[in-house]
Amino acid sequence: MKKLMNLLLILVLLMSTTTVYAAEGDLVDVASGNEDFSILVSALVEAELVTALQAEGPFTVFAPTNEAFQALLNQLDISAEDLLAHPQLSEVLLYHVVSGKVLSTDLSDGMMAETLQGESLSVDLSMGVKINESTVTLADLDATNGVIHVIDQVLVPESFVLETEAELPSIVDIALGNEDFSMLVSLLQQAELVSVLQGEGPFTVFAPTNAAFEALLDGLGVTPEALMAQPDLSKVLLYHVLSGKIMSTDLQDGMTAPTVNGENITVDLSDGVKINESIVSAADIQASNGVVHVIDSVLVPNNFQLQDVDMDENLPQTGDFSILPYGLFGIASLSGILLMNKRKK
Repeated sequence: MKKLMNLLLILVLLMSTTTVYAAEGDLVDVASGNEDFSILVSALVEAELVTALQAEGPFTVFAPTNEAFQALLNQLDISAEDLLAHPQLSEVLLYHVVSGKVLSTDLSDGMMAETLQGESLSVDLSMGVKINESTVTLADLDATNGVIHVIDQVLVPESFVLETEAELPSIVDIALGNEDFSMLVSLLQQAELVSVLQGEGPFTVFAPTNAAFEALLDGLGVTPEALMAQPDLSKVLLYHVLSGKIMSTDLQDGMTAPTVNGENITVDLSDGVKINESIVSAADIQASNGVVHVIDSVLVPNNFQLQDVDMDENLPQTGDFSILPYGLFGIASLSGILLMNKRKK
């Protein structure tokens, strides 16, 4: 009775689909003949697996649709080009292929099937037909050298590691590589926060430009050296840092977010993108340990108080990178505390 119910569920899936798939030729021919598999076909070509899936076989292919691939790209926050260039692309694709022709009627609840990649897939028939967490939306597309089952999610093997982020510059590297952030870099050095922003993160940094800092100095009526000597300087800088990677698409009008400083910032999307009163002039500059958004004015927390300070003649000028090698050693204890607090949240 249970097997009959499973067969009925498969028939319902077959009857409910609105997409018509061609079913002539080998596995590659079937996939190439359907626009909904265009990303899959491109990936097979890039990974040089076309010839392998044109072999005698037979093979069983669990084929993700373009929509399934797009969902994966959104989840990983990468482009289709990034995925096609990934060194483990062939492993991901081979994780969708099983040796032998396995029809839907051959599936049993809880069975495991070893893939050509080496890891196994699990079958769940308790509610429809699932391969791992992916649902089979159309089954038994016959090919001359096997069969295709259409799935709604890309199957990702446990061995897959997203390496593209490691190739990106760190948040500090991004700041160092842009002259418009020279005052920000000097202040981070002075506050001994460079090592913090070189940590694992991820962090979201709202980065004020030199013009933003110059406007702040004019508003406060102080010199750059006086700002650098402020005992609360780190409070101002940490007010520009959030734990976690928050892209512009994650922002919602009216949302508030706690900063590493401890106080909240507010997002305003009613006219462009504003963080408190500051306008985001460039967004989503991705780093290996987070993301940077450029802002046109400095965010000043409520717990910052401007104080009269004794000027130290040895205090470095803003924009002077000569102390960077020393700043890189930073305050490891503060970095550890910040990262520990982040992981507890």
